[in-house]
Amino acid sequence: MATGVDQAVGMSLVVFSLLLFTYYSVWVIILPFVDSDHVLHKYFLPREYSVILPGIAAVILLLCIGAFTAVIMWKNRKPKKVD
Repeated sequence: MATGVDQAVGMSLVVFSLLLFTYYSVWVIILPFVDSDHVLHKYFLPREYSVILPGIAAVILLLCIGAFTAVIMWKNRKPKKVD
């Protein structure tokens, strides 16, 4: 069973993910249909970043997965037998 700290951390991750998803959805889906002089635009970055930031995040994620795989393969390699 999860402890109280584990549940609090899990709940905070869920809340953070929901806030991030909501922010990005409004930024990408709704904001292009709002007038450019509306006050809502000052809370968001320019639209170019809506493609650049997830791209950078994807590259970093793939690099971390590759590094993790390389470390695991390096640690589990068998030494060559010398005859």
